[in-house]
Amino acid sequence: MAAAVAMETDDAGNRLRFQLELEFVQCLANPNYLNFLAQRGYFKDKAFVNYLKYLLYWKEPEYAKYLKYPQCLHMLELLQYEHFRKELVNAQCAKFIDEQQILHWQHYSRKRMRLQQALAEQQQQNNTTGK
Repeated sequence: MAAAVAMETDDAGNRLRFQLELEFVQCLANPNYLNFLAQRGYFKDKAFVNYLKYLLYWKEPEYAKYLKYPQCLHMLELLQYEHFRKELVNAQCAKFIDEQQILHWQHYSRKRMRLQQALAEQQQQNNTTGK
């Protein structure tokens, strides 16, 4: 009985840890949050930098599939470099990253829409010629 209770407690603890780490990793996609962390000195703390290194396991497909904001993995990778962490103290750096993310998203959205339209037109052509 005690073993079953301990196992349930471990499962609940692991589930909570997974959720907390998932949320934190996804927060790394926000350049303004990174600027906030940098300005408060978190990136100078060796333990915090080690934690960022530990979080690299999120790049594995079995974990990455849960991410809603995949750009957080790129930021996590960049945070492994001291120079990048130091630059994030500058608000202009965070603003530049934010603008680049928006431009990437706009380009991706337009490109995806064009591909979907082309596919729809092709399917419509196939339907009309196939009849």
